[in-house]
Amino acid sequence: MNRVSDVMTRGVRSMSPNDSIVLAAQAMDELNVGSMPVCEDGRLVGMVTDRDIAIRSVAQERPLDTRLKDVMSTSVRWCTENAPLEDAAKLMCQAQVRRLPVVDQAQTLVGMVALGDLATKADREVAAETLQSISEPAEPDRSGISSASGAAGGGSASGQPSRSPG
Repeated sequence: MNRVSDVMTRGVRSMSPNDSIVLAAQAMDELNVGSMPVCEDGRLVGMVTDRDIAIRSVAQERPLDTRLKDVMSTSVRWCTENAPLEDAAKLMCQAQVRRLPVVDQAQTLVGMVALGDLATKADREVAAETLQSISEPAEPDRSGISSASGAAGGGSASGQPSRSPG
């Protein structure tokens, strides 16, 4: 087993760019996943994650009927089902993602390959190296600190204890 097709999950659910963030969040909850491929006419056009919804929609106080095309990531890393597993693992490392969409030659979504697939169905050493690389911490971007940030380490921005509602 050394090809993506040997370990990938087929028949994955996808969303439309015109679906709402609420529908995507409900689908993620139902499927117990944190990301969903976004397809138009079967072709992969983006990915949306629970973090995309939180940061690009909720934190920006957008309405619940916001469309996925307004919050999804369009620069999606993907692999083909005939690709060697090592290539998929390298892509995961470079992009620091745990899941990659799998497409055919026409860019049609045919499945997903996840770090868990590598760990349970393939070479554990490749999975361990991939997990280590993906998990390398990144420095937080503090260039656009919002008023919601508060004091470092938690607590209120004033340094005074927060009041309990009641």
